[in-house]
Amino acid sequence: MRLFQTTLILLFALGTLAGAQAGAQAQSASGTGAAPGLVRPSAAAEAPQQTAERLSPYRPRHGRSKPLVAIVAENYYTELTDYVLPYGVLSAAGVAEVQALATQPGPIRMFPAPMNVEPQATTARFDQEHPEGADYVIVPAVHKDDDPALLAWVKSQAAKGATIVGVCDGVWVLARAGLLDGRRATGHWYSRDDLRKKFPQVQWQQHLRYVEDRRVITTTGVSATIPVSLALVEAIAGTERATQLARELGGAGMAWSAQHPGERFQMSWKHKLTIGGNAIAFWSHEDVGIPVDQGVDEIALALKAEVYSATYRSTALTVAPRPGTIRSRRGLTLIPDRVVGADAPRRMLSAPDAVEPLLALDQALKGIAADYGPRTAAWVALQMEYPGY
Repeated sequence: MRLFQTTLILLFALGTLAGAQAGAQAQSASGTGAAPGLVRPSAAAEAPQQTAERLSPYRPRHGRSKPLVAIVAENYYTELTDYVLPYGVLSAAGVAEVQALATQPGPIRMFPAPMNVEPQATTARFDQEHPEGADYVIVPAVHKDDDPALLAWVKSQAAKGATIVGVCDGVWVLARAGLLDGRRATGHWYSRDDLRKKFPQVQWQQHLRYVEDRRVITTTGVSATIPVSLALVEAIAGTERATQLARELGGAGMAWSAQHPGERFQMSWKHKLTIGGNAIAFWSHEDVGIPVDQGVDEIALALKAEVYSATYRSTALTVAPRPGTIRSRRGLTLIPDRVVGADAPRRMLSAPDAVEPLLALDQALKGIAADYGPRTAAWVALQMEYPGY
């Protein structure tokens, strides 16, 4: 979800806190005040349940033995998991050449966790080295979704025949670039009404986690990044490899079906009370440290950092044992926020590698529920549009 939309949610919640309290009391008295449920799906079978929304199989181009996947960030602010998870999952699969790009030189500032990542190349350098273009371009949610350089580059890659994937609020970039006109698409639950009003020529879908229409793929909220990444692995290398990869990453039996209970995701009075209460109690806000070192699993790290930074109670900071950059398990260069003993947060969480990557989201939400209460965990799951909580 875009940074300014998160800010708008906070301001809206603060502005309506008194009304939310009154509404909650009235609903409690009438017995009709239950918040929309975030229902945990039934246990998936070892063979994932698929739908007609399976992604189109990859067709080799330009004589490549593997597809070329470019994940592009906007340096000012890019959603952490939207950027890191596709990189980590596709790199772990070993079925594609994956490059982490940015529109400009220098570090990428992430949100909601204030992490910094060094891109492997700029879009300009990528164009010099690959003038024929990528096979897939993945566009995360960014703060400046009207950035002319980003829009022009994404449009040029589409014109060269790349399949463009808009993750979560990355759909705004695709829509502003004109790539969704006359197509089916989806997006984050909080953005859906605004997207319908702004881009009425798009056929907006609510009940699908990801949608493909003529080489353009869009997804729902943050948590859809893992399913769509596994679906891309399936499109490139087949169902068996995608199933094996899910098992290797700790998601044995994980389904990456496009089916999605989109109607469940909406703001309730309870959510507004939680947001407002957490924000007002600024004295209880804390920085929490996540230990990182060479070879840290970037998938687990991104999920943990995002969850703990989306509570309005805490901000997750990476803490390294020594100064300097670190290289993640699959090749991302990270710039730690702090060094041990140098203003490191008082409270340190467990290392990301303490849990298998695809289990990190559930573990982090359990930690949030224990630390800040189940309503805060439910609010974070709602932000991430996660149907598994």
